[in-house]
Amino acid sequence: MSMVRWEPFKDLMNLRDAMDRLFEDSMVRSGPRWTVAEARCELPIDVYTTDEELVILASVPGIKPEDVEITIEGETLTIKGEVPGPAENVDYAAQERPYGKFQRVLRLNIPVQADKAEANFDRGVLTLVLPKQEEMKPRTIKITSK
Repeated sequence: MSMVRWEPFKDLMNLRDAMDRLFEDSMVRSGPRWTVAEARCELPIDVYTTDEELVILASVPGIKPEDVEITIEGETLTIKGEVPGPAENVDYAAQERPYGKFQRVLRLNIPVQADKAEANFDRGVLTLVLPKQEEMKPRTIKITSK
């Protein structure tokens, strides 16, 4: 019979990783990305926050800005579009680029000012900037003494 050394910090690191994932998931929860019929194309995104705004970056190469639809209803942000299909009447040696309709739905857990949202395209990256509501912005309170 062999002895196994107990390492209490090993279990704590697993708990820490689980808590990190919980906090990351609670910031922005994503809903279904696409329907089964449209499962050819994903929309990869990055999301980060600053003191003033929520910023979403989405990779949309080969798509015109007018072919992307962005809507905000309550706490739900939806980004829809379609990546043009492959060339017809050709024999592909390799075909790896995704195409077809895409839809990404995010549930925003941060109140934003939808009427002041800005979106722009730059080299195939859609940048969506959503200003936070005033009550969400951090405030510094100055302490005075009597």
